[in-house]
Amino acid sequence: MLDKSALTLNADQVRRVCSLDHFEFETTAEVDPLVTIVGQPRGIRAIEFGIDIKMPGFNVFALGPTGTGRKTAIRSYLERRAQGSASPQDWVYVHNFDVEHQPRAIEFEAGHGSLFCTDLDELVTSLRNDIPSILEGPEFIDAVGALDEQFNAQREKIFQAISEEAQKHNFGIAQTPAGLAIMLLDADKQVVPPEKIQQMDESVRQELEDQHRQLQERLADAMREVRALERAQRGEQNKLRREVVANVVDHYVGEMKGHYDDHDEVLLYLGQVREDVLDNIELFAPGPGEEDGPVSPPARREDTRFRRYSANLIVDHSRTEGAPVVVEDLPSYANLVGRVEGEVWMGALLTDFSMIKPGALHRANGGYLVLRVADLLPQPGAWEGLKRALTNREIRIQESVIHSGLGILTPQTIDPEPIPLDLKVILLGSPTQYYLLYQLEEDFSELFKAKADFAATMPRDHDTESEYAAFVAARCAEHDLPHFQREAVGRLVEFGSRLAGHQDKLSTLFGQITDLIHEAVYWSQEDGQEVVGPQHVEKAIDEQRYRSNLYEERSLENIEEGIIFIDTAGEVVGQVNGLSVVGLGDYAFGQPSRITARVYQGKDGLINIEREVQLSGPIHDKGVLILRGYLGGQYALDHPLALTASLTFEQNYGGVEGDSASSTELYALLSALSGYPINQSLAVTGSVNQRGQVQPIGGVSEKVEGFYQVCRARGLSGEQGVLIPQSNVRNLMLRGEVVEAIRAGQFHVYAIESVDQGIELLTGAPAGEPGPDGRFPKGTVHHAVQERLEELYRRAKADRDLS
Repeated sequence: MLDKSALTLNADQVRRVCSLDHFEFETTAEVDPLVTIVGQPRGIRAIEFGIDIKMPGFNVFALGPTGTGRKTAIRSYLERRAQGSASPQDWVYVHNFDVEHQPRAIEFEAGHGSLFCTDLDELVTSLRNDIPSILEGPEFIDAVGALDEQFNAQREKIFQAISEEAQKHNFGIAQTPAGLAIMLLDADKQVVPPEKIQQMDESVRQELEDQHRQLQERLADAMREVRALERAQRGEQNKLRREVVANVVDHYVGEMKGHYDDHDEVLLYLGQVREDVLDNIELFAPGPGEEDGPVSPPARREDTRFRRYSANLIVDHSRTEGAPVVVEDLPSYANLVGRVEGEVWMGALLTDFSMIKPGALHRANGGYLVLRVADLLPQPGAWEGLKRALTNREIRIQESVIHSGLGILTPQTIDPEPIPLDLKVILLGSPTQYYLLYQLEEDFSELFKAKADFAATMPRDHDTESEYAAFVAARCAEHDLPHFQREAVGRLVEFGSRLAGHQDKLSTLFGQITDLIHEAVYWSQEDGQEVVGPQHVEKAIDEQRYRSNLYEERSLENIEEGIIFIDTAGEVVGQVNGLSVVGLGDYAFGQPSRITARVYQGKDGLINIEREVQLSGPIHDKGVLILRGYLGGQYALDHPLALTASLTFEQNYGGVEGDSASSTELYALLSALSGYPINQSLAVTGSVNQRGQVQPIGGVSEKVEGFYQVCRARGLSGEQGVLIPQSNVRNLMLRGEVVEAIRAGQFHVYAIESVDQGIELLTGAPAGEPGPDGRFPKGTVHHAVQERLEELYRRAKADRDLS
């Protein structure tokens, strides 16, 4: 007969308490704060590899469960790595005087881009102040006056000559609405009316008309000569003005060139600025009334006239120490690659180089860019933009389309010069996202060659427990919180094992650990304490549970009130208390349920009622099919099985999935076949294979606690307990209340390895070992099952023979 005590776990086995002997501190104030990523050696090694290797395509994909603190930890890690790196280049966009729609990009050493912009602004300011002063100065005015006098003298000479010739023939030059014209004069030098000319003799009139035509042609020649003189005079004035202004421009431009004599791109640009200023002197010397007159599109506002001589600093590292680390939480296409904005003027949407806005790739260039896949993929065009930039190793801002309240406006097109790209991208995502991208996105494997796997757990030993203490110290220092006693740290360690679901592991879901730290601090402050003790951590855990367990309490009430049938005492044939876990997002709890089996004559075999009504999942269906394999291999060696047996979860209306109840169903079935009753003070969890070995399941702590809650509500008898797989013992991290009940002998946890051990615990009868002939000894459960199956077979055979 089975030694029951050998399967019974003691209080030390159901929860691993944190030993405080290796904590060489009284509070975390004495602990150096943790500055590294905790418990992720594989992930750290992959990140270091991806960062250090200089070949293209070795960007990093950090995959792991949400809540491991990857983003915060990776950001902190990268910032530490970046401190020893040189700051990257500044980038400036300027007007392209050769191809206006293609702004030029110029790079500068870190911090020099803003200096260039300032120098350029000062250059334009100086030119705007000095050019008008020069053009309004007496020297320039006198020189222009001399040119005007020379022109006027030449023009007077031309008109004097034509006037004298006209007078010889009694003609003169008169001003008409159509301009200057040759007119016939009388003796008093008055214009002869046309009607008087018509009264003259034909011969006289003809002679006068011939003379008039010749003089008119001479006047036209004179006017052409005067206009040529005017053009020459304007050319001389422009030449003079250009020469005068060139002296000012060359002085300031030359002075600025001296600051950038080793920067060829800047020298080329300043040379183009000089030529453009001299070609557009009128911008610096507006004519009278121009400021008050209509504004044309190129002069949308006063400063816009000189915008072409400014610079657009899109990347400024004047205050950056080391390489940049950028975490982009909204990686839309524009926020990632950059955009070109525009402004509406008289119904048109205008833009230029000054409206180019940088994206995260610009800010992170030369450093590191951290993105979440869940943020990136939903953004239209963002993934394609990132791929294009990484593949071509340049940032090219594409033409944008701007939506307005009136519809879609396509701006004046510009095509900014692309900027070379040199950075490392770290993508954060789940394993599912990684493998889907790997399979469905052909460029993914070429761009993200460094895979950094972040685990949800890490080994639990003295070193990692001390790392937990250092993590707590870091959070206290970072947020200026009260520090934790070492006993409180030990309680946090135990909570970490509970999260990990393993006595020898700790959770790396540091988001939840951080939340518990803050809540424990709150309760310590409510208690008026200056340090956080273990009672405050326990209080925080209890309060977390209380805020989330309303459904659990309602379920327990239903059991207490008899709405849900669960027995915790007595014996019943074909009825077992099974255990399942109900997950509610951030909270899970164990819930007992009654599993029953009925056996009768027939040939339908095992009937899974949940499956018949489509309330079971494929894994649960597989578990039921395994039961068929067990029955056949155990009892149907000489004859086939001939039975009908129905299995069901009583009062289950929400569906069943998983195979953790397969051993429970088998016990109910064996009880129904053998007639041996099941002890209702016990509950069972564990899956089973075809050989009758009990296999591990998930949520074992919650399942044990779920049945304990029911037993405690009805009164602990000292006989109640739970059967779990032996392989799940290391997964137990039971709450203190349950541990104390086990210590006091009021509740029990049995760890079993086989169905035989389980059926003996549940029935109190021996399971039985088969003899050489395959027969089980009398007085055993298996013998009773074997006898019942043979009886069912004989009846079925007799029925067939009669038919």
